[in-house]
Amino acid sequence: MQFDAVIIGSGQGGNPLSYALADHGWKVALIEKAQLGGTCINTGCTPTKTMVASAQVTHYARNAARWGVRASDVSVDLAAVVARKNAVVQSFRGGHQKRIDARPNLHLFRGQAKFLSPKKIQVGGDILESDRVFINAGTRPDMPQLPGIESVGYLTNETLLQITEIPGHLLVLGGGYIGLEFGQMFRRFGSRVTVIHRGNQLLQREDADLAIELQKALEADGIEFRLNAESSKVEKEGGRISLTFRSKAGSETVTGSHLLSAIGRIPNTDTLDIEKAGVVLDSHGYIKVNPRLETSMPGIWALGDIKGGPAFTHISYNDYQMVYGNIIEGKNLTITNRYLPYSLFTDPQFGRVGLTEKEARASGKKLKIGTYPMAYVARAIERDETAGLMKIIVDAANDRILGAGILGIEGGELVQILGALILADAPYTVLKGAVFIHPTLAEGLFGLMDAVKPVN
Repeated sequence: MQFDAVIIGSGQGGNPLSYALADHGWKVALIEKAQLGGTCINTGCTPTKTMVASAQVTHYARNAARWGVRASDVSVDLAAVVARKNAVVQSFRGGHQKRIDARPNLHLFRGQAKFLSPKKIQVGGDILESDRVFINAGTRPDMPQLPGIESVGYLTNETLLQITEIPGHLLVLGGGYIGLEFGQMFRRFGSRVTVIHRGNQLLQREDADLAIELQKALEADGIEFRLNAESSKVEKEGGRISLTFRSKAGSETVTGSHLLSAIGRIPNTDTLDIEKAGVVLDSHGYIKVNPRLETSMPGIWALGDIKGGPAFTHISYNDYQMVYGNIIEGKNLTITNRYLPYSLFTDPQFGRVGLTEKEARASGKKLKIGTYPMAYVARAIERDETAGLMKIIVDAANDRILGAGILGIEGGELVQILGALILADAPYTVLKGAVFIHPTLAEGLFGLMDAVKPVN
């Protein structure tokens, strides 16, 4: 069967691209081996943030006395939490099916895609051909290379979303985004949680001042951390899981009821027979692309996590915008002119845009830096949610914002105000003359602007 475009994967790049190309009049084949919506809708953003919301309500209820409210007999019905999550996921998934059904020139093929050649792909008994192929096949959880791991029945971010009984003691292997969000979620549901992390700080890429403040906030929730911990083996004894690791203090073993592996993800290129497409991979199996997302093989593009780099849903969607703009609208959009905002959905949230202080200093630019505690922000005080701080890094030569990190209530929302200034190529001083609604969290940016000072 001949198509104007074949799209492998219905994630946050593949879905909107299939709709847009079909609306443009192309005959489009969309291949999906599992559920519509990809990782984000089925096992990523949508289900986790839905359950994070339930965990936050639990936190408010259990700590209601802080706000002068009496609440008693607070308990979590995890089966009901999971059912609510499933309903939201199904709603989003069903929305995609309706959009596909509404486009007669968009054809959905269910099954595993296998390349037969650069322009020919097999799905079950069907062979699809096109001069334009778009790969949005995503990633999956990586398995730790740890003796005993296959015998203990460990969980991933995908399987942990399905359990309906609260773990007694959840061991979390990895202190990155997945590990911290799930760790705090289940701590608030009632589990004891221990995070075992090989690095010397959480969120290794981030600046230490922000990472340390986040760790303090999570420890205040009761999460236990073991940093600089190199796991050496895991075993199951009497229904309990024992994880042994080495640290500066020597060898230590922690024992829990469940183990979550949150050490990272690997690309699904090994499921596609991609060597038959002639596409070049890097040493980790990710597809190499040029700044326009084109692969080494003309007529093949890669979108989303499978090309490596930042693994965020909004980046996958922006990949779609870039590819459609270049192919259909004649633009010249590239990865190199894209700024990167992202957020960790712990409580407090951590929002980031642009460069960290470490990255900015490595650039050799003269800098101005400002920090401002959330404890000084009126709205945060009124809400009694004052953990965290704001931080901004500025180019001293022209007052342009190089990057910012906001750890605090709604930090992911707040940081996008500073991201908008980066997009507008406006100096940070624009905000000094702004009018912010009182009392809002954004009003705290006044204090952050005033805190900006030159640094050595």
